[in-house]
Amino acid sequence: MMPRSTSFRPVFALLAGILILASGCGKKTDETVAANEPDSLVDAQAYYEANPDFFHFKTPADIPADLKWEDGMDLPEFASPDAKKGGTVNYWVQDFPRTLRIVGPDSNGSFRPWILDDNVMTYAQRHPNDTALTPDGFKHFPGLADRWALDRENKTVYIHINPKAKWNDGVPITTRDVLFNFYFYRSPFIKAPWYNNFYSTKYSGVTRFDDHTFALHFPELRPDIYSLSLGTTPVPSHFYKNFGDDFVERYQWKMAPSTGPYTILDRDIDKGRSITLTRVKDWWAQDNKYWRYRFNPDRERLIVIRDNAKAFESFRKGDIDFFDLRLAEDWYDKLPDSAPEVANGYIQKLKFYNDIPRPTYGLWMNEASPMLANRDIRVGVQFAMNWELVISKFSRGDWGRMQTTADGYGDFTHPTLKARTYDIDQALASFAKAGFTQRGPDGILVNDQGQRLSIQVTTGYEHYKDVMTILQEQAIKAGLDLRVEILDRTAAWKKAQEKKHEILFAAFNVGPEMFPRYWETYHSANAYETPFLEDGSVNPARQPKVQTNNLQSIAYPELDRMIDTYDRSDDLEEMKQLAYKMEEFLYDDASFSPGFVIPYMRTGAWRWLRVPEEGNVKISTQFEEYRLFWIDEDLKKEVLEARKTGKTFPPEVKVFEQYK
Repeated sequence: MMPRSTSFRPVFALLAGILILASGCGKKTDETVAANEPDSLVDAQAYYEANPDFFHFKTPADIPADLKWEDGMDLPEFASPDAKKGGTVNYWVQDFPRTLRIVGPDSNGSFRPWILDDNVMTYAQRHPNDTALTPDGFKHFPGLADRWALDRENKTVYIHINPKAKWNDGVPITTRDVLFNFYFYRSPFIKAPWYNNFYSTKYSGVTRFDDHTFALHFPELRPDIYSLSLGTTPVPSHFYKNFGDDFVERYQWKMAPSTGPYTILDRDIDKGRSITLTRVKDWWAQDNKYWRYRFNPDRERLIVIRDNAKAFESFRKGDIDFFDLRLAEDWYDKLPDSAPEVANGYIQKLKFYNDIPRPTYGLWMNEASPMLANRDIRVGVQFAMNWELVISKFSRGDWGRMQTTADGYGDFTHPTLKARTYDIDQALASFAKAGFTQRGPDGILVNDQGQRLSIQVTTGYEHYKDVMTILQEQAIKAGLDLRVEILDRTAAWKKAQEKKHEILFAAFNVGPEMFPRYWETYHSANAYETPFLEDGSVNPARQPKVQTNNLQSIAYPELDRMIDTYDRSDDLEEMKQLAYKMEEFLYDDASFSPGFVIPYMRTGAWRWLRVPEEGNVKISTQFEEYRLFWIDEDLKKEVLEARKTGKTFPPEVKVFEQYK
C-alpha cells in the first residue's frame, strides 16, 4: 500500500506554543547560537507574544479543582511478559529514505513509520484491543502523560506530563516543547501546508501552567477530542534551536530526538544500502506498564532491496527475519505449508484477522489532468476496471471489494452505497458521451480529432504489477489504454504529491479512528492555491497545490461546505448523515475507483522471531506496528544449527481469528 506515512494516522506532534520557561525566559539555550543563525526560542517567544489570544500563561492555582483526572492504568496490558530484550531484527525497504526529517518535502514516505508513526510515545494512546466507546471517546493508556482530564463545558483537555519523561537523547520533556510544537507546525519554514492548516484550525488555544501541566482548548467539543489532544507529541525545542527558512536543507539528514525508544546513529546510515535504528540505553519508559514488553530488539536493521522477488529470496535465506505474505502467490505458491522451511518448522506462517478502517486501495484520478477533467471519462474508467477479476484471480478470492472511500468505520460507513462493477457497455456509453466513439486499429477508442483514449496509471507497488496487468487487459476491451508506470514507492508518492500524475494506484493506510476524515483528501483548500474567485466562480488561473493529500484535485464549493460542517460538528448523528452525503457526492464525482480490501495480515517469520499467544492486537495494520515481537537468541542459534544438521521442529502455521 501507499507508504503508511501517507496515512491518516494520529498526527504526532501537536501543539506548539508558548513559553520560554521561567528558568530560561528570554535567554539563549545552553548551546550557543552562532552569529547570523536563527535563534528559534527567541523567535518562538516573539510569536507567542504576538498571538496572546491563542497562547496563555497561568499558574497551577488556576487549574480547576473539580476536574476528574484519569490515568488509564486499569486497562489490560496487551504485550507478552514472555518477551525478551536483545538482538537485531532484519527487515527490508524498497528504497532508501530521502530524508530523516519527520515533516516537509519527501518526509511522507515509506520510511516514516520506522522513525515516527510506530516509534513515538504520545501523551496517551488508544488501547488497541479494548475498542469500546465511552462518552469521551476511545479508551487511552498513559504514555508521556501520567494523567489527563476533560472540561466539557470549556472544551478543554488538561494534560500532566510524567516528570520522568525524557527525549531519547536524555533531555527532559517539558511544556516548553509542547508550546514550541505549535510554532513549529504552523511555520511556513516546514513547507507542509497540511500541517500549517491543521495546527492553525483544530485548536483554539494552549495554556501553560508549569513545567509539566498544560491545557489544550478546542473550538468545538468534538467526539474525538481525546484523540486530538492525547494522540500527539511535543517537538524537541532544544534540537531545533536553528529552526529557520533553511529548515528543509539544514535538517535533511539529522535525526531529531523523539519520544520513542529508537534513534539512528550517524554510523548506521549507509546511504543507498541500509539504515539501522538502535534502542537507546535506559529509555525512561522501558519498565512502564504498556511499554515494558514492547520494542524488544536492540537494533532494527533495514536493508534496501528494490525488487520484491529478491527480498523474498533474502527472507528464505534467513537474511531477513520476516516477510509480508499478503500476496496469494507468496502464501500459497512460493511459501506453501509444504515448503521445506515451513514443514521443518524453521519458518512460521501467521495469518491475523484485524478489525480496522480499511486502507483505500483504488485508482485516484487527477481531475486537474485534461483527460480526467471530463466526468464522463472518469465514469467510463470506473466501469472499465475489472476489480472483481483482480479479487478472484490475483487474491484467489481472499480479498473483498471496497465499496466507498470509507469502508470499515462501522455506522459511519455508508450502509447501501456500492461501487460500480465492470461493465463494458456502460464504459463505452460513458466514453461516447466524451466524444470517444470509434475504435482504432488497436482496439482503443479515438475521438473526432484522432486522440486516443489513453491514460497513464502510476504506482509504487511493484508487488501489485499483476493487478495492473489484469486491469490493463480488461480495460482494452472497453476501448481504454491504461499505460502502466511502476516506480519505487518514494518516487511514485513524490509524483502524486506534486500532482503530476493522471491516475495513481495506491492506498492511504487510514488510522483506526472514530470516523473518517474528508478535509485532507477532498477539500478545495488542498487542491489548488486559490481554487475560487471572490464571487465563488472557478479561478481560471488556479494552480494545483502540491504536498497535500487531495490527489484527485477535487474542488467543489458544495463539498467544501459539507466538510466544514462535518469538521465543526459535535453531533455524531449529524456527522454520520454528512458522511453519507459526502460519500454519495464522491460516488457521483467518480474520481476514485474503489479497489479491494484485505481483512487480514499474513506474515512469514523465522522461528526465532516470537509473537504473543494472541498474535497481535485488534487494530494493528502491519505485523511490526506495535512492536510486540521479540528475538529468542537461544532459539535462533538452535534453528541455524538445525538447518545444517537436518534437525526439524513441529511446523507452525497459525491463524488468529478472534477479531475476524
